[in-house]
Amino acid sequence: MKLWGGRFSKETDSLANDFQSSIHFDQRLYQQDIQGSIAHAEMLAQCGIISQEDRAAIVQGLKNIEKDIEAGKVAFCAENEDIHMNIEALLTARTGGAGKRLHTARSRNDQVAVDFRMYVREEIGTVISQLLDMEAVLCRRAREHQETVMPGYTHLQRAQPVSFAQHLLAYAAMFRRDVTRLEDCRKRLNECPLGSGALAGTTYPIDRWQTAKALGFNRPCGNSMDGASDRDYALELMSGLSILMMHLSRFSEEVILWCSWEFKFVELDEAYSTGSSIMPQKKNPDMAELVRGKTGRVYGGLISLLTVMKSLPLAYNKDMQEDKEPVFDALDTVTMCLPVFTGMIGTMAVLPENMRRAAGRGFINATDCADYLTKKGMPFRDAYMAVGRLVSSCAAQGKTLEDLTLEELRAVSPLFEEDVFEALKLENCMALRASYGGPAVSETTRQIEEIEAFLEARSK
Repeated sequence: MKLWGGRFSKETDSLANDFQSSIHFDQRLYQQDIQGSIAHAEMLAQCGIISQEDRAAIVQGLKNIEKDIEAGKVAFCAENEDIHMNIEALLTARTGGAGKRLHTARSRNDQVAVDFRMYVREEIGTVISQLLDMEAVLCRRAREHQETVMPGYTHLQRAQPVSFAQHLLAYAAMFRRDVTRLEDCRKRLNECPLGSGALAGTTYPIDRWQTAKALGFNRPCGNSMDGASDRDYALELMSGLSILMMHLSRFSEEVILWCSWEFKFVELDEAYSTGSSIMPQKKNPDMAELVRGKTGRVYGGLISLLTVMKSLPLAYNKDMQEDKEPVFDALDTVTMCLPVFTGMIGTMAVLPENMRRAAGRGFINATDCADYLTKKGMPFRDAYMAVGRLVSSCAAQGKTLEDLTLEELRAVSPLFEEDVFEALKLENCMALRASYGGPAVSETTRQIEEIEAFLEARSK
């Protein structure tokens, strides 16, 4: 007989039972379910709703069940549908009447809601920790390459000179926002739904503040219907994870380009590369490609959960059982991708000579040439047109701006003087870009120190 079977005189069809059972995936919530049940039992006893003897039997029974689960001694049963009913059935079998009293003043609706919130809260901490590891590696690699000149791109066309440090720090800025997004999500979700009941609370004189405090929540959810049926926190998590994976995917795309022979800006360590079964020369960036591919998987989870929730009336509906698998899969995917990606970035060899060689072609100092004329008194738009003519001439002759003689430059504008050649040196072009957030060493140093302070604040 099912725990909810009092109303029914007929057994559930075996196919229907398997169809609606969730134990094969929600069993990973066993720790949260036991923690929530212990807090609930403690509160019931404190409020005089169950006896201290029953409380003691329940708490010890739950602790023993947890030990047995972790020792692999428990076989969960699909007949009991989910982790909540499996644990309650085990407890009742071991403690008798005491176990039957545990579910007083609660429903599976608020039980699953508190379990899932606690699980999400804990997993956010794991993702944040991995992101901070990534930030530390990016800071270290950025310090190594503050003076490494490379071409910056727009439209995947060489645009202006930047340092490799500046490029890495752009991703560090993105991942920093990912950390704060997840922190915000964790802060918002930290309200306890336990005590909301099925949707309308309970007639028992419970203390919801006690259970909230015992489980590490800031406060109880303020509306019982919302507490039982809210999944905003899961959607917010999935949104944050999707944005994080988008950042990883963009970074992956660049790593894939950088380690190709066409770019050859970096070489991936053999520990993070694979070979070909037929082409002996191949060294493939499979880790980056897999991260890029798995991004779609996380996006799919977000869309799936949004679609599940979009038309549900209040309060709980069985559709909401479909909330867990997308979240579990997304978290598994992200926490698998981050350490591998961090290791790949931390061990890859950077090839500064190739970066500098690429920066020397493509006229990426053309803006600096126009700025030179502007600083000599020419209106910027006129300077822009003058340098455009120089670039067109150089392209036709296979030259760079640095290859031109002073006479050739003065043929376009008499404002050019000997100091123009210093102004056109890529290292100087980069060094002079000291505006806030720019690639000059002074600015990349500031950026690195800000991120290091961000990391330090979260290590306490």
